[in-house]
Amino acid sequence: MGRRTILLDGGMGRELQRMGAPFRQPEWSALALIEAPDYVRRAHDAFLDAGADIITSNSYALVPFHIGEERFAAQGKALASLAGRLARQAADAKTGARVAGSLPPLFGSYRADLFDAARAADLLAPLVDCLAPHVDLWLAETQSAVAEVRAVRAALGEDAKPLWLSFTLEDEAADAAIHPRLRGGEAVAQATEAALALGAAALLFNCSQPEVMGPALVAARAAAAGAPLPLGVYANAFPPQPKAATANDGLDELRADLTPASYLDWARRWVDAGAAIVGGCCGIGPDHIRALAAALP
Repeated sequence: MGRRTILLDGGMGRELQRMGAPFRQPEWSALALIEAPDYVRRAHDAFLDAGADIITSNSYALVPFHIGEERFAAQGKALASLAGRLARQAADAKTGARVAGSLPPLFGSYRADLFDAARAADLLAPLVDCLAPHVDLWLAETQSAVAEVRAVRAALGEDAKPLWLSFTLEDEAADAAIHPRLRGGEAVAQATEAALALGAAALLFNCSQPEVMGPALVAARAAAAGAPLPLGVYANAFPPQPKAATANDGLDELRADLTPASYLDWARRWVDAGAAIVGGCCGIGPDHIRALAAALP
């Protein structure tokens, strides 16, 4: 009784596409930042107007995997700074709103097998340095393995802002809802233990189907063993993603059944299972967040 759910925003990339912003693979959401940044500000505003408490910087695709090595070297810092400024300006125009600095998977979404620890620090440094003046907390999102979040924690150094860790879950296997695990294969319990060891201020699960989120929350709560670690969920509207999924192969279709009303039904289950933070990932737009804001405590 009396607990208030913290609302995140929804998926930036698909919202930019819906708005008619420049959008394609491989640049994904970075293309609008490069060619038409006004769209990015408008997307932030749309989520805030829908009721989001926290918006996420549009820095998810600011890695060589999406924008290429040459552009990353030449423009990465400027683009990260712009992403931070746009989010900060939008949040400052809305009383009480906060900005999460997105620190993405560095070598492709869902691909723990491509993670290169030797390069991680060099790729994270410009994002951290240029987002830091603009964000209230860090959100390492769509992480597929514990090694990825360890690299993030190291890259942040002495930065004292809260660190939220968000893992993406395997959602293709037949037993995914029974034995929740990261896309890299590690159990949710291992991810929870790592979050506690790294001093995370929250543990979330994102960019996977709604069906696997509840079991992950239950497993995380058990592994946390009463530790004060807030949990959260922001699911996507994709069909199950195979292990060999490659982020730049094309645009996935979105599930027609995940309407704002049905997504709210899922969110209620997550809150009942212990989620204190709820939002949306790819394909979850302002209308979904508005439904959450109107109905969740």
